[in-house]
Amino acid sequence: MSARLLATLLVIAKEPVPGRVKTRLTPPYTSQEAAALAEAALADTLHTVLKVPARRRVLVLDGVPGPWLPPGFDIVAQGAGGLDERIAAAFGHCDRGPALLVGMDTPQLTADLFAGVGRDGTDAWFGPAADGGFWALGFADPARAAALVRGVPMSTARTGAVQRRRLAEAGLSVSDLPVLRDVDTAADAAAVAACCPPGARFTATLNWLAEARR
Repeated sequence: MSARLLATLLVIAKEPVPGRVKTRLTPPYTSQEAAALAEAALADTLHTVLKVPARRRVLVLDGVPGPWLPPGFDIVAQGAGGLDERIAAAFGHCDRGPALLVGMDTPQLTADLFAGVGRDGTDAWFGPAADGGFWALGFADPARAAALVRGVPMSTARTGAVQRRRLAEAGLSVSDLPVLRDVDTAADAAAVAACCPPGARFTATLNWLAEARR
């Protein structure tokens, strides 16, 4: 496989600290349990990204690395500002394309979802989320990200639609990835765990918490 076709893969994430992550899981989960689920989701995401051929893998982190981080990632700090600004800044760490960014809320990710990135001839890649957001965003030329991401309203039911429209209005050809469900609520956690690959840390953690409550 030609190195020029390999993408830089970015994972934007928060350190899984109780009270700072997955706060919508509390209740029914405690802040410590929510953090354990967040850590499992992040670890699953990072290990999946390791299975994908890539030119470079980068963790764009708010916080400090922990034992959940496998080797093979460059670590950079998230930028300041809202999520749109932080996503734009993340693409700034890519000296050339293609580049694809994913979050930490979709532990059901599998390596085959990345198969066409950088090799299908399109200008951008977009992974819509079931809640109206997006779980993946990529550019053949990451220098275009800043202008196309900044100002998009984040964490709303129309975030994905606005972002997707921005790409189209800029004249980019876009490859749409499958719709995935983010883990935000307890109902999301149960639904996502049910479709995670075998051996997923997220499913094991959710099952362990369920057993502990019996």
